[in-house]
Amino acid sequence: MSKKLFVISGPSGAGIRDIAAAVFARRADVRAIVPVTARKMKAGEQNGVGYYFYDLDGWNELKAAGDLLECTEFAGNDYGTSRRLVQEALDGGHSVLLTLEVERAAQLKRSFPEAVCVYIEPSPAVLEERYRAIARSAFEVPVRLSEAERQRALSDFCDARFGSDDEEAAVRELCALIDRETA
Repeated sequence: MSKKLFVISGPSGAGIRDIAAAVFARRADVRAIVPVTARKMKAGEQNGVGYYFYDLDGWNELKAAGDLLECTEFAGNDYGTSRRLVQEALDGGHSVLLTLEVERAAQLKRSFPEAVCVYIEPSPAVLEERYRAIARSAFEVPVRLSEAERQRALSDFCDARFGSDDEEAAVRELCALIDRETA
């Protein structure tokens, strides 16, 4: 059986982190990868738990060596996925499952074309319902819906698409895809 890198992406409210957690709970052959960052460690954080922390020189060395499958800057801090850590998991006999925003998933697909990228989203009605349930104001819902549409438009690189109105069905579909791709 060949092991692969799987990436799930979707708009806020799609439930991709919950879906990934369910897959990890069911499948010992699928691993998460701890992301890397160049931000400073906060009180109580430990290196390798939540993130691997690098100073700027170390981060720049990762980039120069081509060790970042994808990276982004958010709020003045750098975040990414280590090629070495992914490859170590694959070489160790495990598939890897990442949850990434669509732009980061597209970047990863360009640097690791054999990755299997899946776009997961609920139906428009369910997505709107979820947004209304968490919105702080009526103005927030259309902004979130617009962002979800923007992300959908950017997701044409994805190899598969699943709905997430029924989270359990999405988990089963993703597990079946992992089975097909690694058989």
